[in-house]
Amino acid sequence: MIIVLVVLVVFVFGLLGTFIKLYNGLQRSKLNAENSWSDIDVQLKRRHDLIPNLVNTVKGYASHEKETFEEVTQARAAAVGANGVAAQAGAESMLTQAMGRMFAVAEAYPDLKANQNFIQLQEELTSTENKIGFARQSYNRSVNQYNQAIKTVPSNIVASMFGFSDMEFFEIDEAEAAAVKAAPKVEF
Repeated sequence: MIIVLVVLVVFVFGLLGTFIKLYNGLQRSKLNAENSWSDIDVQLKRRHDLIPNLVNTVKGYASHEKETFEEVTQARAAAVGANGVAAQAGAESMLTQAMGRMFAVAEAYPDLKANQNFIQLQEELTSTENKIGFARQSYNRSVNQYNQAIKTVPSNIVASMFGFSDMEFFEIDEAEAAAVKAAPKVEF
């Protein structure tokens, strides 16, 4: 009788230990994904801070391109105010497209292309875009690991008990992907 009781107690503690280990693993995965999102957020804020300076520099040379500047400003405002991964991805895509149009305008002004302030801002923006790309990859990798963990046995049992749910990937649309691929070809 004592042996059965000992085996039962060991089994219960083993089951409880496994349960705790699975729960903690899910929490770590979720926190890792959330931390990766904060890395993206930092870079997006840096990008948003650079854009007004870039717009003002271009505006000084091409003041008659008012529509383009307004479009960039509105797209930036939408990106700053976006909430959630999908909304942020869509807003950032629109901002990237608007920035591409502004750079196309800048192409027509040789003095602007030679302006040191413009060159420095563009280099900072390019560096930030690269950091956003790396942060996006890290975030999507973390989200993939988390989503796999909540859908595979046995951690899916714990996930369903505690309401863990899928996280969204930060995906760029085809227009932004084309703009990102084309970006290295543009020289100012």
